[in-house]
Amino acid sequence: MNLNRLVARKNGSRILCLVAFCILPSAIPAQVPVYEVTPVESSIKFGVDSSVPIRGIFDKWTASMKFSSTDVRSGVLEIEIQADSVNTGNGLKNNKLKSKDFFDVKESPVITFKSTKVVQTGPNSFDLEGDFTIRGVTKTEKLTLTDNGKGSASGSIDGTMAFDRKDYGMNKNIPFVKIANRVEVNVSLKWKRVSGAPPVFQQ
Repeated sequence: MNLNRLVARKNGSRILCLVAFCILPSAIPAQVPVYEVTPVESSIKFGVDSSVPIRGIFDKWTASMKFSSTDVRSGVLEIEIQADSVNTGNGLKNNKLKSKDFFDVKESPVITFKSTKVVQTGPNSFDLEGDFTIRGVTKTEKLTLTDNGKGSASGSIDGTMAFDRKDYGMNKNIPFVKIANRVEVNVSLKWKRVSGAPPVFQQ
């Protein structure tokens, strides 16, 4: 056989194999999901039982949802809150919460949560363990949430985290107001999937 023909035949076989590899569905890994959180349609609120109701919202914050694979358990939720953006609708309460007795915004301007473990507890419910930092103190807390929009291009996650304020050095009360130790944080994040495949749920 002519040497040139033999080389051409081998090259043609290689090209055919490459084309077949590229078009086979099993050979194409699913793209990692990429999400964006829409702050305008989202909120981070908090509340604490007290003799005078204390409920508020944070006006300035950012959040991200990142995945390292299509497994939903590979997701990492990060939230960064500007502590001085606290808004209870009352100037006196706001100033007290910003003070060194509570958020201490001058020394610790940022409140953060970064998930370190995702456990799926139901068809669309999860427990997220993570590092929660406030007043410069970091402890492990759990955010329990529900994903509304499984498999869709948009949706929301709604979750609750409760913590003991005294664990973070917030030991004082507001004058003439008796405050419980348990603080509840409510997170509602509107999201959209901008690229990649939807994450694979375990149930």
